[in-house]
Amino acid sequence: MFYRDERLALFIDGSNLYAAAKSLGFDIDYKLLRQEFMRRGKMLRAFYYTALLESDEYSPIRPLVDWLHYNGFTMVTKPAKEYTDSMGRRKVKGNMDIELAVDAMELAPHVDHVVLFSGDGDFRPLIEALQRKGVRVSVVSTIRSQPPMIADELRRQADNFIELDELRDVVGRPSREPRVEQTEEVAEET
Repeated sequence: MFYRDERLALFIDGSNLYAAAKSLGFDIDYKLLRQEFMRRGKMLRAFYYTALLESDEYSPIRPLVDWLHYNGFTMVTKPAKEYTDSMGRRKVKGNMDIELAVDAMELAPHVDHVVLFSGDGDFRPLIEALQRKGVRVSVVSTIRSQPPMIADELRRQADNFIELDELRDVVGRPSREPRVEQTEEVAEET
């Protein structure tokens, strides 16, 4: 439930939203996503969090980051960490949970409603803290994927759960494979 006079802020966990949309077979059109939530209330900020792999000459996520930055999103990035796992596979890790939580708590006195685009159960204490400050929290993720991309405790804590698949017609476009997103082990976090 949204109210037209509510002050909104969007907090997008980039790797988590990318993984959820990919599991449902579509890509997010961020221009449409921003328009949709501007229609639902008075949007103060739209934050997008992602880690960038600095060692590569070309990062596949760089064009998206640049586009979002020039089109009204507040970008929060940091260098991703590269490592080799015990099986000798190259892995990339770039957790942005703390940055997102700090920004949400700092903005809490200025908003009525926070929309969190993540299914990561680590955000449950953040939602609880925002609610204690009188902020309503909606979570956008999916339970329609196998396995579900949202932690049950996160969905239960939120004031409102928005099924990402139900936003497909409003903010989606057909998936353009292959795009490599630098992701942390999203499935393990939910």
